[in-house]
Amino acid sequence: MHPIRFDYTNVMSPAVGVHGLGEKELLSLAEPSARALAAVLARRTKDLRWLDLPYQDALRREILDYAASVRGRFENVCVLGIGGSALGNTALHSALDDPYHDLAPKAGRPRLFVLDNIDPEWMASFLANVDPAKTVFNVVSKSGTTAETMSQFLILRAELVRRLGEKGHRENLVITTDESKGVLREIVRRDGYRSFCVPDGVGGRFSVLSEVGLVSAALVGIDIEALHAGAAAMDQRCRTSKLLENPALLHAALQYGLHTWRGLSMSVTFAYSHRLRNVADWYAQLLAESLGKKLSRAGQTVHRGPTPIRAVGVTDQHSQVQLYAEGPFDKWFTLLAVEEPTAEVTIPRAYPDLEAVAYLGGRTLGQLFHAEREGTRIALTEAGRPNAQFVLQRIDAHAVGQLIYLLELSVAVMGEHYDVDAFDQPGVEAGKIAAYALMGRAGYEQRRAEIEARTRGPKRIL
Repeated sequence: MHPIRFDYTNVMSPAVGVHGLGEKELLSLAEPSARALAAVLARRTKDLRWLDLPYQDALRREILDYAASVRGRFENVCVLGIGGSALGNTALHSALDDPYHDLAPKAGRPRLFVLDNIDPEWMASFLANVDPAKTVFNVVSKSGTTAETMSQFLILRAELVRRLGEKGHRENLVITTDESKGVLREIVRRDGYRSFCVPDGVGGRFSVLSEVGLVSAALVGIDIEALHAGAAAMDQRCRTSKLLENPALLHAALQYGLHTWRGLSMSVTFAYSHRLRNVADWYAQLLAESLGKKLSRAGQTVHRGPTPIRAVGVTDQHSQVQLYAEGPFDKWFTLLAVEEPTAEVTIPRAYPDLEAVAYLGGRTLGQLFHAEREGTRIALTEAGRPNAQFVLQRIDAHAVGQLIYLLELSVAVMGEHYDVDAFDQPGVEAGKIAAYALMGRAGYEQRRAEIEARTRGPKRIL
């Protein structure tokens, strides 16, 4: 198995000039980084149990046994979840299954749908085109109070009961929720659904390597043992407190330094692999929800946090790179690169008298893809834009496990640098409470009255 490489050459000032970091600046973060790592790792057996997920052998066996027990019985797997209960599932599926898996699944492997929105047009179309009786639904919510997920559950449960009966429908539902408390756990007790647990100390955006991400992954045939093995390998690699030997520490320090000292407040993850495009989406939530905070841990108003942006190479070379190369100096870039594609396509030779196309003949798409990626790196570097890259030798479960764990640990360490709580989400909760009030949930009458009073003023609508 090949370790991920982190190339940060073009983040440093010798490569990109005044917008990069100097060697002394970077090394000044060595001691703070060591302290930050120690603070995070000290919590691994307490409230940050996601750090130990790669070592949960019994959990993997339980999930694999369940996947084997239903293999061949369903044409579809559908995840009902949102945010951290969905983005990781999508990222694993797009990275580790065939890009056209859902059009032509291999024998015994169902298609995967992740319903991470409640747009009624989307849900109505799903009901019209996917047979619920041939689908196993994985309902994912730790609390069971997530309005979006629970509304989906109620809709699809009713449809399953109508089609399969009060008893027969239970085979089509598997619940992933809190081990002992919450509405979904009570529903499991009442109706006898098969269930898995969201462990304490594993927040939603850090949960992809837990039951939250692994159940759907195993059901569609992803190698969850290799995924955990890769994460464990990265965990061992990142135990060192030496800044220049620990890729998670280094990534966190570079992000913090470029933001704090150079004003580069936007973090662009440029996935030069179509299969990794949704890993960039997953990382956007991880970064934004963990670090975008109004208050410091001491309660001071700070309004901190970088803004994540996702880009896909080469697609977004033709839509975003103009801004990146010549727009404001407010961004830094992390490219996700793959050295060895799992397939190759040769470009035929034709039109030898037309040099604008003739030079492509006999080359491969992989060569062109590599040249396009290097061209972007060169353009960004020559424009003075700091850019680093994570290099995977190939995309497989072991490599993806490494990358996920590295980014999770990096963000946790960044929370220490920014002095914010990287594991809460008060801004998200405020929106949820407002939605509960507007939907008439009992106990939120006062909040509804406040909202109605605030919106009685004059409207300005064109």
